Parts: sequence; structure tokens; C-alpha cells
Amino acid sequence: MGRYLGAVCRLCRREGMKLFLKGTKCNTEKCTIARRAYAPGQHGKNRIKLSNYGVQLREKQKVKRTYGVLERQFRKYFDIASKTKGVTGKVLLQLLERRIDNVIYRMGFALSRSEARQIVRHNHVYVNSKRVNIPSYLVSKDDTVQVKSNREKALGRIRDNTEITKDRAIPEWLQVDKAALSARVYRLPEKEDIQQPIQEQLIVELYSK
Repeated sequence: MGRYLGAVCRLCRREGMKLFLKGTKCNTEKCTIARRAYAPGQHGKNRIKLSNYGVQLREKQKVKRTYGVLERQFRKYFDIASKTKGVTGKVLLQLLERRIDNVIYRMGFALSRSEARQIVRHNHVYVNSKRVNIPSYLVSKDDTVQVKSNREKALGRIRDNTEITKDRAIPEWLQVDKAALSARVYRLPEKEDIQQPIQEQLIVELYSK
């Protein structure tokens, strides 16, 4: 299972906005993009006018990097969305939001999606009382997601995270019980539930060429 292992702050600088890939650091003065708000590389400060293709590509890269998926898997999500009844762009975002690692992040149990992915891979996540250790697992309506472990250190870290993220807005499609470290999928996510501005139609146009 592939994943990006490079410097994630460079990704934020490349996209010209915070993708919140480093947890709490992204909200402090230590955030790299706050100090160097230009693209990485020796020509990063140069202003480049993007073509239509460039704008579409940057939007796709931004979404892909936000959710921590690589190109092959992202294209697979698009193919599924294009064959599903509904608006392709919105279905694509819904698939990404339904990933179990993203759900753990949205619940406030992890400071970043990469940490949420680690929680899943370490066998701490259960869906409907069944253990799930695949970060790309998709939750469905009325699923119950719970974090539990016999390792007190792991649970302590997760509970600390819930305190750190207490001011983070929880999307309306999740009903979270932080005391029990669980949540119910009240409904499927909608684009309006995503706080980050995303122009999904640009991605559809890119892949439709």
C-alpha cells in the first residue's frame, strides 16, 4: 500500500494554502507556509500564470494530497464516482470523506489524517464491532465507529488528541461521543460538510479529457 513519505510542508507550499498535514503545527507561527508563502524550489518566488490545464491539475493535486492518497488510488475513486448515479464531483468527494482514516480525523481523535491512518493500521479502530485496519475502508450510513485498545498509552494519546481538537468543528454527518471514543454515521457526507474550499468540477474536467 503506497503512501507519500516526503516532506509534507512542501506540499502545502506547492498548493499555496494550508492542507493541515502536520496537525497542530499548522495553526502556529511555526507553520512553514506562514513563513514561506511561495512554492518550493529555486524558482518558487517567480509568478507563473497557469493555463486551464494547470489550474485543473493543481486542484486535483490539492485534493489528492489533502486526503493522503496517491494517483492510482485517486483515479480509482474517480472511476467509481463516474459510474455512480449522481454528480460525479460530489460523489468523488463523498468517497474521500467516507474513508475510515478521514472519519477518525473528523471525529477529532487524530491531529492529522496521517496520524489517523496510523491509528487505523495499529488495529485500534472498530466498525460495527468488527476490527478495521485498512485506512481506505469506506463507512456507510448508520455505521458505528469506535476506537479501543488494550494499550493504555495509545488510548491516552487519543484522549489527549480529543482535548487538543475540542474547538475543531465536527461535521454534521457524524454524531460523536468523545467520552466513549465512538461515533455514529448519521448520514452520508455532503460537499457542504467539507470546510476546505474545493472546486471538484475542475477535477472532473481534467479526467474527462
